[in-house]
Amino acid sequence: MKPRKILLLEKILRYLAIKALRRFKPRIVGVTGSVGKTSTKEAIFTVLSSKFRVRKNEKNYNNEIGLPLTVLGLESGGGSFWKWAIVLFQSIFVILFESKKNYPEILVLEMGADRPGDIKYLVDFLKPEVGVVTAVGISHLEFFRDKKQIAKEKGTLIKHLPKEGLAVLNFDDEEARKMAEGTKAKVIFYGFSEKAQVRASDIFFGYEKVEDFYGESLDKIRGISFKLNYDGASLPVRLLRSVGRPQIYSALAAAAVGIHFGMNLLEISEALKNFQAPAGRLNLIEGIKNTMIIEDSYNAAPQSTLAALEVLEKIRARRKLAALGDMLELGTETEAGHREVGRKAAQVVDILFTVGEKAKFIADEAEKAGLDRKNEKNKDNKRFSNGIDKKNIFCYNDPFEAKISIQKALREGDVILIKGSQGARMELISEEIMRHPEEAEKLLPRQTPEWKRASS
Repeated sequence: MKPRKILLLEKILRYLAIKALRRFKPRIVGVTGSVGKTSTKEAIFTVLSSKFRVRKNEKNYNNEIGLPLTVLGLESGGGSFWKWAIVLFQSIFVILFESKKNYPEILVLEMGADRPGDIKYLVDFLKPEVGVVTAVGISHLEFFRDKKQIAKEKGTLIKHLPKEGLAVLNFDDEEARKMAEGTKAKVIFYGFSEKAQVRASDIFFGYEKVEDFYGESLDKIRGISFKLNYDGASLPVRLLRSVGRPQIYSALAAAAVGIHFGMNLLEISEALKNFQAPAGRLNLIEGIKNTMIIEDSYNAAPQSTLAALEVLEKIRARRKLAALGDMLELGTETEAGHREVGRKAAQVVDILFTVGEKAKFIADEAEKAGLDRKNEKNKDNKRFSNGIDKKNIFCYNDPFEAKISIQKALREGDVILIKGSQGARMELISEEIMRHPEEAEKLLPRQTPEWKRASS
């Protein structure tokens, strides 16, 4: 149960946001899903902002407080009564005096759902014209009965679209695909399937043929290129510094939204050259000792972690390492989800580090799958973890305990994947081993003073 003062603040902000929406009448794109929401929001913003005035929600402004603030174009007052008083005064000024010519034509809004009913609360006053669902997984299962209830919650966005609106659905995700049956809006499917209207084909991962990946600068890594197909036409798209299929999905969803707003494939393709995945979402970062980091520490669920391991699997490297933290809010699927990741890790990595109590299921399953018996080339590795008598698997309780050992374990030519839920704080490991830690604020998630204080 939320405190009464929070509920009151939510009601006031919702009322003010409705007033602003009625005055400025922006077109609204809502984005939800279990994985890939933020990257997809960023891709849509990148495409639309090349032609329109567009605003997106920043930081973690994807809830009952953050979204009204985004509508109003204002920052949170945090824990200060007086700052919130100023925010409310500024809201009234925006509603009464801001020029309509300066207000965004389109709002691109990521919508989070921690509990049943969250999406319904948001769509009731935001009234999106376009709804995008990325995929349905088991993240946040702690607050839902099962995956079907999560799908129902995410599908609320699609169900409430107007007849003249558009549902953009990931055809490759079964639960997202089913949502087409519950909407009166037009539907565009995107994905890799031949049955998707907006489709990627001829995919080339630039790093697959780099002879010595570790020796290349980021500027020389060619990222991903693919053909964007729609309505019988196709155009090449290049995503610089992108490394995984999840970012192609984001680009495809953005293309579908761009088409709805009257953009042609050439305009969309040109705009996507500027797409950069947000910090903590499958970004390449240069590491110490001439290594490379796949920095994916923003959050984690089994679905997204398996996708990240697939990226690591494709990269050519001297050794492949993974530091995987707890995946939280999985409820009854906690053990099964971690063990599924452990089986995949055993197929991909040479050395596995796990961080947190739940992540020990990853380590245990990876050992059962043979990780600790494979890769005899590592048998001369010196032990770099206290009390862990394993050649290739190392377990730690927290990132503070893990980061120095991982730093010592790295060798020239290694590529390491860093991933875990927000509570695992895996970005602390990335900061320890990145070549340019002075760029942490730009390249890593959770770099605000509040998060920094929480980790000190």
